[in-house]
Amino acid sequence: MSKKYQEEYEVGFSPRLVMEEASRCLLCLDAPCSSSCPAGTNPAKFIRSLRFKNVKGAAETVRINNILGAICARVCPTERYCQEGCSRSGIDKPIDIGRIQRYITDFEDALKMDILEVKESNGKKVAVVGSGPAGLTVAAELAKDGYQVTIYEKEAKAGGYLRYGIPEYRLPNEVVDKEIKRIVELGVDIVLNTKIGEDVKIEDLRKENDAVILAVGYSEGKMLPMFENNRKVIKAVDWLKKCKDKKGKIKVPENVLVVGGGDVAMDVVTSLKLLGCPHVTDVVYEQFSEFRASKKELNNAQEQGVTIIDGYVPVAVARGGIVKFKHRVIPAELKVKADLIILAVGQMPNVDNLCVNLEKGEVNAIGCRVPDTNMFFAGDIGHGEKTVVWGVRSGKEVAFEVKRFLGGKK
Repeated sequence: MSKKYQEEYEVGFSPRLVMEEASRCLLCLDAPCSSSCPAGTNPAKFIRSLRFKNVKGAAETVRINNILGAICARVCPTERYCQEGCSRSGIDKPIDIGRIQRYITDFEDALKMDILEVKESNGKKVAVVGSGPAGLTVAAELAKDGYQVTIYEKEAKAGGYLRYGIPEYRLPNEVVDKEIKRIVELGVDIVLNTKIGEDVKIEDLRKENDAVILAVGYSEGKMLPMFENNRKVIKAVDWLKKCKDKKGKIKVPENVLVVGGGDVAMDVVTSLKLLGCPHVTDVVYEQFSEFRASKKELNNAQEQGVTIIDGYVPVAVARGGIVKFKHRVIPAELKVKADLIILAVGQMPNVDNLCVNLEKGEVNAIGCRVPDTNMFFAGDIGHGEKTVVWGVRSGKEVAFEVKRFLGGKK
């Protein structure tokens, strides 16, 4: 059953279908799809290029604006961003911008296009802590402008949540590897198996570099007190990492309970079904009208036969894996027995030994620089939504702030 987990769930466009989809575009002068893209990928421009059969030009637009264009094409919740703004929605349905972008980046990969250029070195050194979406983006943006950039990653491979969190059926690691290879080819060094604060002190990193960027992400799952020290309980991020590390070759029990209703929870429940779990129950705090998960991921879970029960809060757990819930609004109770309980109730950052205190508000209004230091924040620990596309946006914004802070050769 693991084969299904390793196959991309959504099929890409054929050349004919992508041209038919692009032909639906209204070619808006002041395109709302582009203004709605957090990363500034400019879908209006690349769709216009594609419509006039300039696929190379379309690929240049995507890659110059979004260093992780092939990744965002697969995992971005486009219905909340570019497709929500699409003018076509008032006629029938929005343009499928995500799949168009995927076709363009697949075309770029097939032709082995070399789009990005690197300026002459300006003599400035920058260290980036973390190799998730924000870390990779800020490193690439700085490297293109001649900065010497080194990324420090605690895991054995680069990619952060892209590699270890998003399931293979949504984002194959082959795609992650290719995106990272492009960034390395810009001159970015990646040091693996190195935890800042333990293997290398943050103070030393700040002395050796003109700027240090913390892009550690929300990498740790939260635990509800009632589930602590329960052998049947595992955090969603830990289970997803284990699943992707082993390429889906793991045993799943007969009955699994998932608590949580965000995109991470949808990734867990869909993965479980693709791996052959007969009974997957997802109990969610939010009611369906309040769901935080993307509609596409929710639909995927429902198509796979996941039982989703909305509006319930866990209140107690008993022996034998029985969890008791109460409804938020009506006087109703629910009991669910499971062989395995997976918690997808939020994530948090780990900034231990990094000389910052997020609770003291050391991320300023634009979420970039720690006051009176050469340290900057990027990604989830900064401002904005906790999505890949917002990580790209944050990386671009922080790169701009670092360049303004350091200057360099004109």
